[in-house]
Amino acid sequence: ASAAIKRYVELGGALNATALSAVGTRYVCLLNAAELGAIRPASLKLASLDPSACSQETKNLLYQKAKEAFSDQQHFPAYYELILPYLGGAPAADLKALSEDDINMNVSTFVTLRRDSLMSLTPREVQGLLGVNLPELARWQYRAPVRDWIQVQRQSELDELHVGLTGGTQEGYINIVTPRFPALSSAPLGTVAVVFHLLPALLLSFLMVSLLS
Repeated sequence: ASAAIKRYVELGGALNATALSAVGTRYVCLLNAAELGAIRPASLKLASLDPSACSQETKNLLYQKAKEAFSDQQHFPAYYELILPYLGGAPAADLKALSEDDINMNVSTFVTLRRDSLMSLTPREVQGLLGVNLPELARWQYRAPVRDWIQVQRQSELDELHVGLTGGTQEGYINIVTPRFPALSSAPLGTVAVVFHLLPALLLSFLMVSLLS
């Protein structure tokens, strides 16, 4: 299928609505970046595609195409349903904008959003996205990516949602990152052992000299 699509494009075939319908959801993930770039946004209006199983790069590219295709509907309630199959590639700024439109996103859609976009959302913005479906978020709180999102939020802000989310950052809590020291692989094991063995004596000598001086 990939070879057939490539040959079709090489022969000058356009990835218009008819071609995209032939490709369909089954093969849309086979399109490479160049082929995706050749898609005319208007063609997506007549094609039924679901890139949810595709790579993140493919989702990102198709989302931008879909956003342009449906831009004339952006201020109408139908826009969300039109852009919904492509939301897995939406940047954070676009999700924040959608959070103001009372879209009542399903949690099953929320957990498939682009990870970096999801992680940048505030509790209020998530509330705006999910709407009446917000209580369902509690059922996902121990699973990724919801668990990871909760862990970087203030617990006080999570409490304001009143859906029982726990595991956020407490007020005054400081995250301490433990540094990773390089392994002492370059020194012979015998030398390392002698150094650690003599360390207490060396420290004691240093203290004695300091006191006598």
